[in-house]
Amino acid sequence: MTSATPPDKDWFIFKGDRQVHAEAIADKLPDPPRWRDFAKQHEQDTEKRVTKKERRGATFHPSQEELEMVNAALYLRRPLLITGKPGTGKTSLAYAVAYELDLGEVLYWPITSRSTLKDGLYSYDAIGRIQDFQLRGKKEDRIGKYIRLGALGTAFIPSDKPRVLLIDEIDKSDIDLPNDLLHIFEDGEFTIPELERIDGEKTIEVRTADRDEFESAYQPTYQVPQGRIRCKQFPLVILTSNNEREFLPAFLRRCLRLDIKDPDFDRLKLIVTTQFGDEELAAAANQLIKDFEKLRDSGEFITSDQLLNAVQMIVKEKVPEGIRDRLLRALDK
Repeated sequence: MTSATPPDKDWFIFKGDRQVHAEAIADKLPDPPRWRDFAKQHEQDTEKRVTKKERRGATFHPSQEELEMVNAALYLRRPLLITGKPGTGKTSLAYAVAYELDLGEVLYWPITSRSTLKDGLYSYDAIGRIQDFQLRGKKEDRIGKYIRLGALGTAFIPSDKPRVLLIDEIDKSDIDLPNDLLHIFEDGEFTIPELERIDGEKTIEVRTADRDEFESAYQPTYQVPQGRIRCKQFPLVILTSNNEREFLPAFLRRCLRLDIKDPDFDRLKLIVTTQFGDEELAAAANQLIKDFEKLRDSGEFITSDQLLNAVQMIVKEKVPEGIRDRLLRALDK
């Protein structure tokens, strides 16, 4: 016989007793946190034509310093390099700007150690073109069908408003990429060699990185004139870094710089209130917020995501606080 579940574990859905509980999910699993409710997000996005930009941007509260530096980047047409710990809102700031100024969906380019400038500008499916040629037995003359602009390339398509380009975790890149970007940022244009070589055609249609049909700025294709794309409005380029490496002075000199600090108690409470949509719940989480702030200020590497997890479980779901330390566990241990 399996002993009954102890009272302090009544909240368990998975009990570990090696018995089948077919009804457990339907009977006990509560609704997910608002920011993890993908079914509702999809339903609302479709019904209200809400984009990712609107969902993320509408809940972000920038600080005075963040407002100043974003506006300086807009005025000066300079890239903004944002540093700070993970979870401090570096990427959310880009979505907030795009949302408030109605600049279209954020063009997102996540960086890895293998990323190159060409990856951001465009991709050319030469193999697919050859395969089509072999299958059809004739030359495939629609080369634009095999070219897709990347996030960086799409950001430079001429438009009346600047696009928001988020280059995420630039500190993970190869040492050459930041300096390669400088040429694009200084020139405001680039060429696609595969299109430059074509004679007799002034423009060729290629696909872009735009994917959200709900956007007024949605532009799934673009007619490239003579293989060259030249911006009309320089994009708002936001580069994020977790301070995993140093950048060369030539790169830093051409960027505006913003270091996002850890949020204080008032801002943490505002984050909790916004994410849960419940001021009473946020007030009930005061002690948990103070505990989080104390842990973080003592040198523990923890993020606001962990705070939200703890508030969801302890304050909203009223799970016994024994789980608190596991939810607020330092990430660097």
